[in-house]
Amino acid sequence: MRPAHLEFDWGDGPHRFALPIKQLRELQERTGVGPYALYRRLLSHDWRADDLLETLRLGLIGGGAPPVEALRLVRLHVEGEALVPNVDPALRILAWALLPDPGAGDEIETDKKKPKRRRSRTSSTSEPFTETAS
Repeated sequence: MRPAHLEFDWGDGPHRFALPIKQLRELQERTGVGPYALYRRLLSHDWRADDLLETLRLGLIGGGAPPVEALRLVRLHVEGEALVPNVDPALRILAWALLPDPGAGDEIETDKKKPKRRRSRTSSTSEPFTETAS
């Protein structure tokens, strides 16, 4: 059975996160895109600061934090700090909301699987590295 929330260390320790429908709707309104589009935006590194702030804030509220406390935590751990460390937590929260298996968040794909690429060197040392499909 799916747990009611996701819990992991973020900021100053363990916190509960969830994005039930009420928070997902507010997240859509605040970011201007649906949850899966937001997930793809985060994955593609084309996110906006509010994408992170709102996902974390609403995730905390959905996980049971009072709104004032959620806002305080986001201000403390996100505003004025480097934003990039908060991309992974935001992705985890969204993956939990979107996937039937909360443990599958690391495996979500936005497009068809692409062949892995590896770098190979040609026999001539003067030639540059080229990417080839394996």
